[in-house]
Amino acid sequence: MCGIIGIVGKSRVNQALYDGLTMLQHRGQDAAGIVTCDEDRLFLRKNNGLVRDVFQTRHMLNLRGNMGIGHVRYPTAGCESSAEAQPFYVNSPYGITLAHNGNLTNADALKQDLFREELRHINTDSDSEVLLNVFAYELHKLNKLQINHKDIFKAVRAVHQRCRGAYAVVAMITCVGIVAFRDPYGIRPVVFGKRETKAGTEYMVASESVAIDVLGFKLIRDIAPGEAIFIDANGKFYNQQCADNPKYTPCIFEHVYMARPDSIIDKISVYKARLRMGKTLAKKILRLYPKHDIDVVIPIPDTSRTAAVQLAHHLGLKYREGFVKNRYIPRTFIMPGQKMRKKSVRQKLNAINLEFKNKNVLLIDDSIVRGTTCKQIIQMARDAGANKVYFASAAPPVRYPNVYGIDMPSVNELLAHNRTTEEIAKLIGADWLVYQDLEDLIACARKGNKSLKQFDTSCFSGDYVTGDVDQAYLERLELNRNDMAKTKRQDKDIENLDLHNAN
Repeated sequence: MCGIIGIVGKSRVNQALYDGLTMLQHRGQDAAGIVTCDEDRLFLRKNNGLVRDVFQTRHMLNLRGNMGIGHVRYPTAGCESSAEAQPFYVNSPYGITLAHNGNLTNADALKQDLFREELRHINTDSDSEVLLNVFAYELHKLNKLQINHKDIFKAVRAVHQRCRGAYAVVAMITCVGIVAFRDPYGIRPVVFGKRETKAGTEYMVASESVAIDVLGFKLIRDIAPGEAIFIDANGKFYNQQCADNPKYTPCIFEHVYMARPDSIIDKISVYKARLRMGKTLAKKILRLYPKHDIDVVIPIPDTSRTAAVQLAHHLGLKYREGFVKNRYIPRTFIMPGQKMRKKSVRQKLNAINLEFKNKNVLLIDDSIVRGTTCKQIIQMARDAGANKVYFASAAPPVRYPNVYGIDMPSVNELLAHNRTTEEIAKLIGADWLVYQDLEDLIACARKGNKSLKQFDTSCFSGDYVTGDVDQAYLERLELNRNDMAKTKRQDKDIENLDLHNAN
């Protein structure tokens, strides 16, 4: 999961890009980058860290121009060093920069093709650099000194034919304009909007509508699966469907956890979808435990709050904030190494004892991935004096890896893989555990946009919508994603840093 943004404006866009990235910070806390274009020059700043840490005043002053793109990133499989911060750049043809959210499932094969047949060198392990070079090569094949929107759409069509997996992309072609496109399945989100100024119309592309809203742009719509939009340097807008057989199957985990509740994704209010998740989860609890003895409902902050409020309402129970969150600790399920994760949970949350003492507590979380966090939280509730601790997940059991841009653990590190609900409850220390049913989760999302017939639910169902994910691919992914592999890469980065400092 990453966040992308692009703006074609009538005045300097550096501050708007910065502000937009802060609205997308939840989508990536590992690295951030902005590149702008002023006449025929590009100005780039990117590094590891949060947006506020990467960009200082001197960097902002240097980001000149009325057109630019930006990115916030967290590391996916095989992609953890500062060298892979985005946007990426290639000088040929024209000078192209690109930012990408998603994951190419055929990146290794593409990388070989680019080197052997197209003589292009890929300098990192990032599939985003692969995608950029595929796009650049398809433009280069046109052999034109000046290109227009038709040429760009032709190149995007070729990208769709060559690339597999999930990708939401924003790219800037020096002096030409900004292009944004979405894979033919529409797995990862991307929207665009516009605003009118005295100088003319400005356009903006972003992963989520919240960035569009906050910057005063009017949300137009989502980019459709397989569609590309292009805004030239003068602000003229073009769009075209570039895929032969697009199928609308967006990732449902965006609504469970990834997206901000104030975003609209694929015409679905994330907030309302989560309210519906709370309602359906309450109904299931009443079916399974009609004579429950729950005293209070407490969310595990922050993503589960919306569902927990609605769940408590439908159960007729008190809703209380029982945990205080330290907002300066990053998400735990993407941290390398189990020891670091265990330590960070205690640093991240602290229980308010009076909300737990002598009570039967129902804890609500958006999902359970590894189970390390919820096990510690349940113990925290008991340490705070709870008589009984029940647990409910607003999402179904996460049993399979996500291969489309969410760096979930390897399959053997997923708590629910090959385990029953009862076994999981025992492992995390809950008196009982209830999961959302997958059919109910789909219904909660679809109610916001009934034209959507299917979602990517692969992490729950094991069904991969692109049809190209086999056991061999999952085994290779396992080698990159397990804790041991991540620790080795982390140790290598530290060793390289020590050598650099020594020299």
